[in-house]
Amino acid sequence: MEAKYEFEKKFREQILQCSRCGFCQAVCPVYGATLRPGLNARGKMLILKEIMDNKLDLSDELIETLFQCTTCASCFENCPSGVNVPEIIRQVRKDMVHIGSCHPAFKGMNEVLKKHPNIYAENEAEDFDREKNRKAEYVFFVGCVGLYREDESTEATLELLDRLGVDYTLIDEVCCSGVLEDVGYRINESLAGKNIERILATGAKTVITGCPYCYRTFNNKPQYEELREKGVEVVHVSQFLKDFEFGVRTDKRVTYHDPCDLGRHCGIYEEPRETIRKIAPDFVEMRHNHVDSLCCGAGGGVRGAFAKNSIAMARRRLEEAEEVGAEVVLTDCNSRVHNLANAKLRRQKFRIYNTTQFINELLDQAER
Repeated sequence: MEAKYEFEKKFREQILQCSRCGFCQAVCPVYGATLRPGLNARGKMLILKEIMDNKLDLSDELIETLFQCTTCASCFENCPSGVNVPEIIRQVRKDMVHIGSCHPAFKGMNEVLKKHPNIYAENEAEDFDREKNRKAEYVFFVGCVGLYREDESTEATLELLDRLGVDYTLIDEVCCSGVLEDVGYRINESLAGKNIERILATGAKTVITGCPYCYRTFNNKPQYEELREKGVEVVHVSQFLKDFEFGVRTDKRVTYHDPCDLGRHCGIYEEPRETIRKIAPDFVEMRHNHVDSLCCGAGGGVRGAFAKNSIAMARRRLEEAEEVGAEVVLTDCNSRVHNLANAKLRRQKFRIYNTTQFINELLDQAER
């Protein structure tokens, strides 16, 4: 029987490999927040099998199930059958978009990025009182959330780079648009081209990203191949800072949340911890950490489309920060700072920062 959808052509064997063991249910952040079996990876694979058996069709009735996945890859890491659920879900979403069935939030995001340079449809980005597009050794690429929602954190990061004497420039950046591929659309090649052109015009040989998703997009997507061909290295700020000494310490109890995009998707776990241990002797791990870190619910478009469940996932994560008595929760992603901060309860006294923001605050305090 001829396959009806692309996901079946590409992933039929993997979907049939699912042994229905339930290992994914134990680690799925969406299931953890909702307790709905149809929303974990096993439930999604069973639905896709029904579609392949012509018992179901892709339709609007499946939007809530198939678009409610953070693509955090925790299921993949814990799957004894090796089923790559995030890649399967991305393809299924492409198939749904192709037939005209998509969550309205994601349709809107795609339309916004046709007309605006960022996912928030805002036309004027914060310039942080710094010259842009100049010749420099490094480009610091902020990312949409850092430009339009977490600008205080970005300002602190830039102040830290200034203190360290880094020769960097900002550019008139636009959205990397990698997130579109998570929700069924194609990367916007016009936006990618603008970023490439503006990066290359600076003569910089290294791009430092504040956003793990931008880091993934620049390093892995064919639309950004020209950067690699021209010898431009792309590093995340957590990698860049690990060899610096800051000369400050805190006596507060500090813990760290691994962003899924930085950890499970890119394997960057130790560099952030090397930096944190230099400034925080009382560093403690949460119960789930490194590859087993709980997803905060911000990825895969879930924060925009299913905000209530996204916040519930973030609150589950912050409960673990409470368990270890943390006074400071650090992470290395503006999107995660944003979601965790929105989920924080009044009784929770810890503060949530990007690591760069916290280091800069310690330096400010030391200079007073």
